[in-house]
Amino acid sequence: MNKLIAIGCGSTLMGIGINGFILPQHILNGGFIGLALLLKYTAGFQVGLTIICLSAPIFLMALHYNKLYFFNSLMGMLLSSLLIEGMFPLQWLFHLPIWISACIGGAFIGTGVGLMMRYNTCVGGLDLLALLMSKWFRFNPGLLMIILDAIIITTGMILLKDPYLLFSFVTILIAGIVTALLTSYQSVNLFLS
Repeated sequence: MNKLIAIGCGSTLMGIGINGFILPQHILNGGFIGLALLLKYTAGFQVGLTIICLSAPIFLMALHYNKLYFFNSLMGMLLSSLLIEGMFPLQWLFHLPIWISACIGGAFIGTGVGLMMRYNTCVGGLDLLALLMSKWFRFNPGLLMIILDAIIITTGMILLKDPYLLFSFVTILIAGIVTALLTSYQSVNLFLS
């Protein structure tokens, strides 16, 4: 029951962070959310549906190689994607400077992700891929996620030619710090074992 509450609260916080603060400023986030935002800005794709489509191959791989990762992440990914789509009207609610939006959006996203990770679930996508790869190659999943996030944001900066995308690095930094503060070694260790 606590896991379901954590998934619901975490997904809601992520939906608020993305729609209320990230989308209005055309900032990117990391992971598949960042890729979905990039596709939204360049081609008008729906963010939530894109997250599901991008995540499907990784979830199939997780189902084949590690069912625990699959089941722990499936509900988080589905609910987060639905709430990100459902909270789309929030993008017209707040009118803040870009640096404040980057900070607040990162805090909301980091709190949502951290809350879910405390209960051994995650949004999936690149997070799930990093966890699987860390098992296969003895690679630090956090370091891999930082590298992939930096690649996504750099790609966005090249494609969109928007210097304000530098604020995306602020978003992922704050999201990462908040996630780290909310997750103890013990809860992360349970997820990785």
